[in-house]
Amino acid sequence: MHVGTSTFFQNPNQSKTDFEVYQNELRLADMVEPLGYESIWGVEHHFTDYTMCPDVLQFLSYMAGRTEKVLLGSMVVVLPWHDPMRVAEQFSVLDHLSGGRAVVGVGRGLARVEYDAFKLDMAESRTRFAEGSKLLVQALEEGVAEFDGELIKQPRADIRPKPYKSFKGRTYAAAVSPESSLALAELGLGMLIIPQKPWHDVEAELKAYRETFMEINGAPPPAPVVVGFTFCHEDEETAREMASRHIGNYWGSVMDHYEFKGAHLKTTRGYEYYGKFSEKIEELGDQAVKDFFVDLQVWGTPEQCYEKIMEIRGQTGHDSFLAAFSYGGLPYDEAEKSMKLFAKEVMPRLKEVPTAV
Repeated sequence: MHVGTSTFFQNPNQSKTDFEVYQNELRLADMVEPLGYESIWGVEHHFTDYTMCPDVLQFLSYMAGRTEKVLLGSMVVVLPWHDPMRVAEQFSVLDHLSGGRAVVGVGRGLARVEYDAFKLDMAESRTRFAEGSKLLVQALEEGVAEFDGELIKQPRADIRPKPYKSFKGRTYAAAVSPESSLALAELGLGMLIIPQKPWHDVEAELKAYRETFMEINGAPPPAPVVVGFTFCHEDEETAREMASRHIGNYWGSVMDHYEFKGAHLKTTRGYEYYGKFSEKIEELGDQAVKDFFVDLQVWGTPEQCYEKIMEIRGQTGHDSFLAAFSYGGLPYDEAEKSMKLFAKEVMPRLKEVPTAV
């Protein structure tokens, strides 16, 4: 199994200066390769403390120069906020800078605060994502950007530098709604899973996704990539308390950034699933939903972390696990200890797990 990490650059309640957050997060990022992790991923978000990485490819290009072997993944670039031809150019440059280590991850975005500031209509996001993804995949494979869609009109243009090598098998997209999962299959994209709903629901949607992917593309999709907010500690009770507090804090930042208590998602075209999700949150109550989210993640003793990842693998068939170690105001010294313990006690066992069939 491939084991990587993801970086979030959170600054909850502005408890530190943004510079302090960056210095600490980059310090953790510099530990990734020496500890034996095989990839580092960045997350694009804008305008709030939720994730202060507005240019994930800039971050990954920086890490390309500080590393030699790790893969460099975007989790994700939100395509509707960008010119997809420019994104293709940026990924091609990153692949050249890193010797072919780039992994493409894209998504369509959900936060009104980001769409509003970019002066974009959220109701157009599904179309923009579908058209942008088609253009991006084609441009990275053929070295030429050209598209005539409903919203994206791109005259023929060469991608220079020409793509270093094929991106097939290393192009993914995040999906939460069942409709998005099937759209990924139609676009020929692998699936990036960030746990936020029952695993049995994910399992059912993966089955439909795989069937659709095989039917359209004539080959099975790559195994999904699973992300997990991770806290590893020798003491089970300490792990439970820290995970409950800080993964719970992360969930609180999700609620705030995406305005899940607002009514706008119920009436925005393309976001009907999230509108129902908001209703479910209101029905269950804040604490129950927070506890549910925490329980989906990977935390506990090294043995418990390993068992949870393998349990998830049994339901998803994933071959890659990306551990997020810094989130929700977790003290950086605790994040570092967790990251080191996981690398020492959990990662070697995961790397011995054979590829899913």
